[in-house]
Amino acid sequence: MTVSARLGELGIELPAVAAPVAAYVPAVVHGGLVYTSGQLPFVEGALPAIGKVGAEVSAEDAKAYARTCALNALAAAADAAGGVDRIAGVLRVGGFVASAAAFTGQPGVVNGASEVLGEIFGEAGRHARAAVGVAELPLGAPVEVEVTFILA
Repeated sequence: MTVSARLGELGIELPAVAAPVAAYVPAVVHGGLVYTSGQLPFVEGALPAIGKVGAEVSAEDAKAYARTCALNALAAAADAAGGVDRIAGVLRVGGFVASAAAFTGQPGVVNGASEVLGEIFGEAGRHARAAVGVAELPLGAPVEVEVTFILA
């Protein structure tokens, strides 16, 4: 099954590629891989929430935002690769969670990204991962996700 067919089966429509907020490109193709820049959980050009997870933002909401970040990353990768069906799988996910002082649930938050990529790619969606708590993220975003995809 193609990736585009699987997305249709799941009822997932990829968003438009988010415009960079600084001096970088959304994704780069090199050596059979697509590396995405960190993707924020933009929905139609806006952040759905700002703040730290465990304070202003719940872990449950942050997990949903990590899912959005992963879909934004897939959209960026597909654009750079020449189409979503050129993406064969996922190599690595890096998740960054703007965390309140006592918040230690970063892995659960980043599961939002990992789980949706697993739904889309199946076994080819299994990946290495980092889930890191940070003091601040760009624009006050609660979550940022970068993904390295494997080309078909």
